[in-house]
Order: sequence, then C-alpha cells, then structure tokens
Amino acid sequence: MPERIRKWTALGLLAALALAVAVGAFIRGGRAFRRPMVGKEPTISLYLHETGETQSIKMEDYIKGVVAAEMDPDWPVNALAAQAILARTFTLKKIEEGGAKARGTDASTDVKEFQAYAPEKINDNVRRAVDSTRGLVVKSNGRLINAWFHAAGGPQTAASAAEGLDYHQEAAPYVHSVKDPGLAIAPQQDKAWSVEFSRSELADAVRKITGRDPGPIKSVRVAEKGPSGRATKIQVGGLTVSGPALRLALGSERLRSTFITGVEVRGERVIFKGQGYGHGVGMSQWGARALAEQGKSPEEIIKYFFKDVTIEKAW
Repeated sequence: MPERIRKWTALGLLAALALAVAVGAFIRGGRAFRRPMVGKEPTISLYLHETGETQSIKMEDYIKGVVAAEMDPDWPVNALAAQAILARTFTLKKIEEGGAKARGTDASTDVKEFQAYAPEKINDNVRRAVDSTRGLVVKSNGRLINAWFHAAGGPQTAASAAEGLDYHQEAAPYVHSVKDPGLAIAPQQDKAWSVEFSRSELADAVRKITGRDPGPIKSVRVAEKGPSGRATKIQVGGLTVSGPALRLALGSERLRSTFITGVEVRGERVIFKGQGYGHGVGMSQWGARALAEQGKSPEEIIKYFFKDVTIEKAW
C-alpha cells in the first residue's frame, strides 16, 4: 500500500476511534461517565463513606469487596459466585441509572445508597468466586435486571417486587415465588421470630408513612396478603398501610420480614410473629448456600430464584 494511503487510513482509524469514545462518553448528574467497551473491564469511581474520599477502582476489585460484605466469605464458593454475579449486575444497572448521584460517583460504600463493601474481609473463597464469574451479569429481555437478594425467604420467596418491596417503578417479570431451600439451614431467628413494639411505636411508624394519626390502636391485623403469604397491607388502628413500608418504618432488623404469621395486641405491647429475614424478593442467601451445598452451579442458583433470565458476559 502506498505511504500516502497508509497515512490517511491511519488517520481515519484514529478519527473513528475518537468518535467512538466521544459517543461512549456522556454527562450524567454533572459528571462525565464513560461506558465500558464490550470486553473491557471498567474502572469506576467509588465514594468511601467512612472517609469521605473518592477512589478509582477496577470493577472486579470492587465486586470482591461487595461480596465479602454481603455474604459470609467462608460460605461455599458457588454461593459466593452467585452473589458476585448479582452484585455486578446491581452495580452496572445502578450506574446506568446515574450511580451515586448525591456523591457524583459511580458507586458508594454507604449501604443506604448502594451495596455494603468490606475489602478487609476478602479471602481466597471470595477471590475464586469473583474471578470465576468475571464479567457475568443477569439480563431479562436484553436488559439488566434489578438484582435483588435477601438473607432468608422463610418457606417461600416473594412472588413479585410489588409484594415484597412495594416496588412499582418498572416491570420485573423475572421475579417469581419459589420454595426457599435455605429454610432448613438458616439460623433459628430467621426460621421463626417474635418481636414486640409499643403502641406508640406503631403510631409513630404509621404517622411517618402517612402523615396521619391512626387513632387509638385497639387492634393490628394483616389486611392483605400476597401470593407467597407476605403481608402487603397492615391495618393499624384506623389506618391501613403498606406492609413493606411499615417494616422499614419500624426497623427492618426488628420486624425481620413481612412474612407475618400472627399479630397480637397485649396491653400496651403489639407482638408480631413471622418467618424469614429480608424483603423476600429474588435470591435468598441462605437458599443459595443450600443449593451450593447440593452441588448447584452459580448459574443454576440464579436461575432457580429468577425466571426467564440469561447470564451474559459483559467483559
């Protein structure tokens, strides 16, 4: 090829590359975000809640810290690997939606904004789990799913995001209700629990949700249940509120789930009994452990808890 043609061909390639980079970069939340090229692991910006600093970190290194925080690092590798795939999916979808907007970064270590993160807990199990699933994400109809997970689903996971989370922002047809194999091995407090609240605590929670006073709380009852048996509506005194919203208002670590098996008003106390821990939507972590111990692969674990999904390689 003549030198002149080679020169202009090279210039043309450089121009095309520059255009591709320009198209791939866009402004979101007042910051430049660059879409990773297919097959290339992205570097993300991470807000460190503990110090207030911002760090640039490779995606896979970030996922290791998330998996170590969200699941016991000593659990079976295949359970950790399923968690890694969901964590990676969650992260990419959140970045698509604007990342940690309040921080101007792609991600945050503040659990109220993003996922838990504990790089100090990373061990060989976590490294193997993340490395073996490198770049894998979950999609439904070609789009990243909302990669929900919870600690324990009780006897049955939630039938929909609406049932477990009162989530209605977008369709989530990949969520379905299945028996939670983790019920057999979960700790006793997740199999069956009982918790007491004062009437005033219930009244405060209802006011927080509705802005209204429920009046004298002579009775509390589950007014509506979803297909899996979770309380979707709870009547407190004269008002009826969302089950998931009441759980959050009372404290999700105290009212461990909305799989409520009984409510009793006794004097000034209101006693809730139930099963499971968490919102119940998507993958049960104890269920993932149980399936891993049965020899199931990470992909099989995810496809047990989510229906009609594909697991694809992003890089």
